[in-house]
Amino acid sequence: MSTSSRYIAEQATLRAFLNCYLREVEPGMQCGHVVGSANSGLPATVDCVELPLASQQAMLRVELTYRSLVGCHRFGRLWLRRSREHGWRVTEAFTAVLMLVHEIYRGFCLGDEERLRGQELELLTRLTDSYRHMMEHIEGARDQAAPAHFIDTEQSLLFGHWLHPTPKSRQGMTDWQQRCYAPEQRGRFALHYFAARPELVRHRSSRATSVPAIVNTLLGADAARLARDDGKLLLPIHPLQAEALLLTPAIQALMEDGSLVHLGPAGHAFTATSSVRTLYCEALPWMIKCSIPVRITNSLRRNRSHELDAGLMMDRLLERTGFARRYPAFGMLHDPAWITLDLPGQEESGFEVIVRDNPFSGEAGRGVTNLAALTAEPLPGESSALAGLIADIVARDGDTPAMVCRRWFERYLDCALEPLICLYDEHGIALEAHQQNSLLRVSEGYPTGYVYRDNQGYYLSERYRDSLQALLPEAAGTASLYYPDEEIRDRFAYYAVVNQVCAVVSRMGNDGLIDEACLVTLLRRRLERLGEQLQGAGRDFALSLLSRPFIPAKGNLLTRLYDVDELDADNEQAIYTRLPNPLCPEALKEVTHAVA
Repeated sequence: MSTSSRYIAEQATLRAFLNCYLREVEPGMQCGHVVGSANSGLPATVDCVELPLASQQAMLRVELTYRSLVGCHRFGRLWLRRSREHGWRVTEAFTAVLMLVHEIYRGFCLGDEERLRGQELELLTRLTDSYRHMMEHIEGARDQAAPAHFIDTEQSLLFGHWLHPTPKSRQGMTDWQQRCYAPEQRGRFALHYFAARPELVRHRSSRATSVPAIVNTLLGADAARLARDDGKLLLPIHPLQAEALLLTPAIQALMEDGSLVHLGPAGHAFTATSSVRTLYCEALPWMIKCSIPVRITNSLRRNRSHELDAGLMMDRLLERTGFARRYPAFGMLHDPAWITLDLPGQEESGFEVIVRDNPFSGEAGRGVTNLAALTAEPLPGESSALAGLIADIVARDGDTPAMVCRRWFERYLDCALEPLICLYDEHGIALEAHQQNSLLRVSEGYPTGYVYRDNQGYYLSERYRDSLQALLPEAAGTASLYYPDEEIRDRFAYYAVVNQVCAVVSRMGNDGLIDEACLVTLLRRRLERLGEQLQGAGRDFALSLLSRPFIPAKGNLLTRLYDVDELDADNEQAIYTRLPNPLCPEALKEVTHAVA
């Protein structure tokens, strides 16, 4: 009998929430719990973590079926004991999550009670929303073939962000819209198009192809039908965004006076990538990154005005550095063009659309996977994508799983982490290289290439400002991208190491392929070597990772507790917390567990 989709989603909800809770709110106390043996009925003791629920006069015990050194724990049974009760009784996973939410807002959060109750309701809404969407996605994914192409892996993330309390919450998207526009549902749909007077439209391209010409390629067989003889320019829009914009008074006014015309759906069919709002079409050399009226994880997903030119500038700047020629295994998906409609007095109109390179059409997309999909928790009875890769190499080469894991991890560091640090060292450019932004080429089993994507994730070092502007004078006009190195080191440590590298370490450990400590040792040796070889900001970054007792990490639960939209926060920064650093021997002497 197969495990129900509801049960799998409930366990995934617990795993995501409880891992966040343990590292951001309350680490709990390690203990044992005596249970009857499944075979003999004799008592046995299982490892647990015990969490106080003081405001509810209760204690919660959670069985630890896998304790990770750097990443996600796995949990089993749960027991609850009220203060007036003498024994422990089994409780359900989602009941435990609800009790933990209650405890946070009664025992840890301070402030205006009405505001806190509103934030609690918001978190509970997102939790149930995420839980329900997981259940629907799991049901639709049963009996699906293992993903082998870029777009298949993009649409395989059933559980979402590995350490976010509400990973599949999508406020603003109805159930019927999910079936069409959610990547897990693999729907295909046409963009909507508007035609606007040219003086209302702004667009730029860093390539030889103009933006209107790019938009024309999106139309396919509909290009002739939508051709304009009145000089108006076409703007492509995500269907969800079009629906929202049509209800906006400013847009309605432009349509009434004829300045703007809604042409409806047309052109090539697109499908959503893992970000939901970046759209892929196998027939085109471009992807389209749209604003959508949907809150996903921590933010309303919209393209900001400062991101538009940042993508173009970084396209030109990285070409001037020649970095890709020196590191051929390292690549980037550039965002070389954009188009939008200007509305008087508004920084953004909602029409902002970014054009992204698409090198993954047809056979070129085979063997390309984002790291989040590669390291994702598998469905019960199945292997993770990474474990499947390792098993294939073991069968092909005859080596032991541990030997293959060590070699795989070293080659991954070769093409992913080391070039990221070298880019920062040589040019003062750091990237927000978390799992979803990180693509690996693994068609041969072992990693042979790394590709970064995301025009929201560039950090330029103040220390390198003069040299960057000498390479590209245009870099002087993007002041919002420059940060002090101390701040860059914190963010870079979280995204590149805590979020990305530790996901690989934890996945291999969770799958029983190798001891996590072996991989942490390999990572430490690599950072030590880089600390000796490099001479700039990358050297300082590597050495800081090795010496600081704590490492910064985004507090996704804390960000959600206070209902922070990080894209609206100062410097677009979420709430951060500090974790014991698994790379620092002094830190590990004091703690036996460091959560990433």
